[in-house]
Amino acid sequence: MEIEQHRHPGFSRQNTFGLLRHGITLWNEEKRIQGSLDSELSPTGIENTVRWAENLKPQKWTRILASDLGRARQTVSILNTALALPTTCDKRLRELHWGEWEGIKLKDISIRNPDVARESIDAGWDFRPPGGESRREGLMRVQAALADAASLWPNENILVVSHHGILKCLIFHILKLSFIPGEVISLNKNALHRIFCRHGSYSCDKLNILPDPPS
Repeated sequence: MEIEQHRHPGFSRQNTFGLLRHGITLWNEEKRIQGSLDSELSPTGIENTVRWAENLKPQKWTRILASDLGRARQTVSILNTALALPTTCDKRLRELHWGEWEGIKLKDISIRNPDVARESIDAGWDFRPPGGESRREGLMRVQAALADAASLWPNENILVVSHHGILKCLIFHILKLSFIPGEVISLNKNALHRIFCRHGSYSCDKLNILPDPPS
C-alpha cells in the first residue's frame, strides 16, 4: 500500500523515527551499485535481519514505513515475523537513482569514467551520477515522506526501513554536513539511527545504535 500523497498542516506532536537500512544483499557483498535496481538479501543479510527483529521487539515501535523496493520488502517481511507491525510502503523512500552506474561495481566507475568519478566526489550535495538523481532531490522526497507520515500518525514511533544513501542524505541534512571529503562522522550503514520530528523539523536523537549480541 502506498502512503497518501498529501500533507495535514498543523500537526504539533513529536514523532520518533528509527532509520534502518535493509539487510545486506548479494550485490552489497559484491560492492555492486543497486540504486533503483534490486538483489536479494544474502545469507548474512537474512541472519542479521533476524537478529534485528528480536532486538527491535522491546523498543515499542508502532508501525513500519518502508521503501517499496524488493530488498526493503524482504527485510520488513523478516522483521515482522517478530514485530507484526502494520506496514506502509512508500516509493519516496527508494534508494538514490544511480542512472548509468546502476549494476556496476564501485571499483569499475573510476576505471570507466575517471574524470566524472573525481568530479562527483567533490560535488557534495550536488553529486549526480550520469543520468541519475542528485542528493538534493533525494533529500526532498525522503523529507516529504517522513513529514506525511508524521502528519498521518502523530506521536507514533515509526521504524523506517530504507537504504543507506537516502538515509544518509537525511541525517547529513539534519547535522548540517556537506558531503565534502574530510568531514569527520562515523555513520554505520548497518546500525539503527533514531531521529525526532516536531513541527516539521528534524533533530537527531542517537546514531549508530547496534543490536545486542546474539544470546
